[in-house]
Formats: sequence, structure tokens, C-alpha cells
Amino acid sequence: MQPIISSFIINPPSSSSSHKQNSYKQIKLNQHQKKEKKKKMPATCSTNVPAEIVFFDLETTVPNKAGQRFHVLEFGAIVVCPRNLEELESFCTLIRPGDLSAVGLKSGRTDGITRPAVAEAPLFREVADKIFKILDGRIWAGHNIQRFDCVRIRESFADINMPAPVPIGIIDSLGVLTEKFGRRAGNMKMATLASYFGLGQQKHRSLEDVRMNLEVLKHCATVLFLESSLPPNAMNGKWQSIPNVTTRSRSLLQSENRGKSICREETTSRKSPPSTSAANQRAVPYVKDSIGKMTARVKSVICNGDLLKHTRSLIR
Repeated sequence: MQPIISSFIINPPSSSSSHKQNSYKQIKLNQHQKKEKKKKMPATCSTNVPAEIVFFDLETTVPNKAGQRFHVLEFGAIVVCPRNLEELESFCTLIRPGDLSAVGLKSGRTDGITRPAVAEAPLFREVADKIFKILDGRIWAGHNIQRFDCVRIRESFADINMPAPVPIGIIDSLGVLTEKFGRRAGNMKMATLASYFGLGQQKHRSLEDVRMNLEVLKHCATVLFLESSLPPNAMNGKWQSIPNVTTRSRSLLQSENRGKSICREETTSRKSPPSTSAANQRAVPYVKDSIGKMTARVKSVICNGDLLKHTRSLIR
């Protein structure tokens, strides 16, 4: 009798087992194709989340004379999903202004934009469609964008007689962090905040700055979240004791000047030697008349011998 193992080796596989093997290969092939297709497709948020957020930043010329305007030299933006802050898309381009002489031949910054750098760059009108597409209908986010970047965007589109993109909301991290995080870092400049969290130096280039802006927001949000879970007064206001080593706002300077003027009025109205500094003066808890009365009483006690009687009574 032929061994069973020999019959197993010699006999060809059945049609059913061959069909299963082909089906398995087809499944693996389909899975591989789906993975490759997914890699090529741009990342998108699911449909049940709010509108996407676009962080953007502009680099511009700095006017040095009255009447001069800002010229956009670079635009950079990243689109992030509001659900998990995943970066979905990015775009950055240098922009050559109409007046190339407005750009300096050299820059005071290491990575600054110079005239040779933008000499061959596209004009704004040549990249306006792409900028419009990435901004329009999304939530705009950035640092101090309400007072600067949004204004420059509208000006640039007006210059080429093209309608400007419209946001469905604006998140200005300058206002948000001033209100929620405070000046514990020193001031609210992006460079100061990035240094506070050890994120490196600000490059003052659009794409790098918007990514730094997002990281600063993440760090601030983490700190605020952790602080919200602490017991009341656990921090004891320690962060407030950090000295302010940067320039102060105009309103703060005005309030300080008002305070200084009040102090000057107080010191000049007091009848004290002019050589005495205001810092060393102490408020007197009684008026001049009461000092005279007390002096007269002391004199009468000494002259009438009451002081000697009082001393003897204490010795006894």
C-alpha cells in the first residue's frame, strides 16, 4: 500500500484550493493599490468637522518715509484640520513687488529677503489665484493678522482689481494669547513666545513663522489646560513675578506717566526738605498743630518735675 504522504505529494491540488490562492493574491493586491492611492491623495478632514483653518503670514517691506506703503514680498500658509491640527496643505511663494527698488539690496536679518531674492519671483497677480483658493471660505489664523496681514491681503487684491478672499472667521493669536495666556513670557511678540517655550529663533520667513505660530498655540494651550486642573491658588501668581524686559504698550506708558505726575504733585505739596528724595519720604500720621502740642506737653513735664516723680514711682 502506497504511503499517504506520497499520495499527498504526487496528487495535484484541487481546483478549489487553487481558486482560494488566487482570491488571496487578488485581495492583497487590492489592499496594496488602496494604500498607494491613499498616499497620493491629499489629506482631508472628515465631513463632520468645522471648516479648515489656514494659518498664514506675510513678509513685507518696511516703509522708512511718510507716504510709503508696504509691499508684499512673501506669502506662506498651511491648512490644518481643526479636529486634530494635522497639516493638510501648504503653500509658500516669494513675490516681486511692482517697484523693485523698494526692496533693500541687503537685509538686517540673517534670513531676510533681499532685492536679488525677489528679482525673479512672480508678481502678485501671477499667484493671486492660488492665494485666493487657499484663503477663501476658510478660518484665517495668524499672529496680529487683523491689524496687518488681513489689511495687506485686501490691498494687494485691490491693486489688481480682483475681489479679495473672504474668511468665515478669524483667529488672531495675538489677541487670544494676550487675553488667555497673559504676558508671562515678557511680551506678546512671536519671537518672545517661541523663546519662552524653547522653540528656537523666529526666522521671519512666512512658512516657518506660521508653523512656529501653531506650535506656540499648542504649548500655550497645554499650559492653560494643566493650570485649569490645578487647585485654586496653586501657582500663587509666580509667573507674574517674571520681570518685564521688553517694551511696554503705549497705554501702559501713559498710565505710568500719569502716576509719575501724581507723585510729583504730592512731593511738591509736602513741606519737606527739597534734598529729601521722594522714595525716602514717609507719610506723617499727624498734622503740624499736634506736633506743637506734644512738644509743649513734654516741656511742661520736664519743667514741673513730674518726670522725676514718675521715674521714682517706677523704681519703687
